[in-house]
Amino acid sequence: MTQSKQRLAVLGSTGSIGTQTLDIVRRYGDRFEITTLSAHSNWKKLVEQAVEFTPDNVVIADKTHYTAVRDALADHPVKVYAGSDALEQVVCSEQVDTVVMALVGYSGLFPTVSALKHGKKVALANKECLVVAGEIVTRLSAEHRAPIIPVDSEHSAIFQCLTGEHSAVEKVILTASGGPFLHRPAEELERVSVEEALNHPSWCMGAKVTIDSASLMNKGFEVIEARWLFGLRPEQIDVVIHPRSVIHSMVQFGDGAVKAQIGTPDMHLPIQYALTFPQRLPLQGPRIDFCKLGCLEFFEPDPMRFPNLALAFECLRRGGNAGAVLNAANEVAVAAFLDRKIRFTDIARINEETLGRTTLRECVSLEEYRRTDREARQTALSIL
Repeated sequence: MTQSKQRLAVLGSTGSIGTQTLDIVRRYGDRFEITTLSAHSNWKKLVEQAVEFTPDNVVIADKTHYTAVRDALADHPVKVYAGSDALEQVVCSEQVDTVVMALVGYSGLFPTVSALKHGKKVALANKECLVVAGEIVTRLSAEHRAPIIPVDSEHSAIFQCLTGEHSAVEKVILTASGGPFLHRPAEELERVSVEEALNHPSWCMGAKVTIDSASLMNKGFEVIEARWLFGLRPEQIDVVIHPRSVIHSMVQFGDGAVKAQIGTPDMHLPIQYALTFPQRLPLQGPRIDFCKLGCLEFFEPDPMRFPNLALAFECLRRGGNAGAVLNAANEVAVAAFLDRKIRFTDIARINEETLGRTTLRECVSLEEYRRTDREARQTALSIL
């Protein structure tokens, strides 16, 4: 009996996660079919992907590139849409089984909500949608029986450690590489350049995520994400610095046993696992040689160098719209740093000041989260 192909909508197909997802589709073309591709503004790469995979449709979020994409694909059987609203619509299609959510930042929230409402499996690489509105997102997943399979290496590691377990979790331990400034004295951080911050020692990621990794904001967001994905309390989540990046995260159980997921720092593995779960398919790439691995070191995060991590735990304890405020402020601050308008250390300062100036409240609707996002961005821009 021929197995039907899993039909994928890859949102953010021109970014790091998106392109690696397409690597897997090339490897297992008998298992996967691309029905939707999307990009924010990299229209030339989107066109190349569309020519190769011939999806039913593509979406260019930046409407200024719509004509260029439409004309480039005029001779191909591919429908072209533009704008953020189109992203929310294409994931509802009956031609989509799984949505690979690889959009960066707040932009991933509403397409994720739309996909879950229509019962789609979501391979989630966008942590911000859970940081902003985790309660709503996870409730929709349960109500519509639409599974969320984490793609982040840390949450994939936890998911893998929990598969087959029936015991209560005592705590999870998220590992962090420490980024490029692990051993940089705190007083020197205000002078680091954009290029230094983008020079991650372990992972190849997009610019925004790489800066978040350097400031440990990425890990802070993962703390909030873990709370919602695995139903944890703040005190059940720990973070340790692990520069070698071979232990991707750990789970500790009530009897003291700890399970860890170990592998080379390659995002193809968690992406492929999210798409093929509960199966594991062969994956080419380097294997760990434990005899050559040597010492595995672990450190406690330094709050002086990484204040963003403490801010994330604070937001987790406050609940309500605090995560939405932090995410909005951070997106504004990171963009300003990448534009060389502020110093690296100003990112955490802007995040903290925005949290202090924005109204914190319980949110029960997506519209309230929209208002929070707008208010927090305006506040962060005023601080800039």
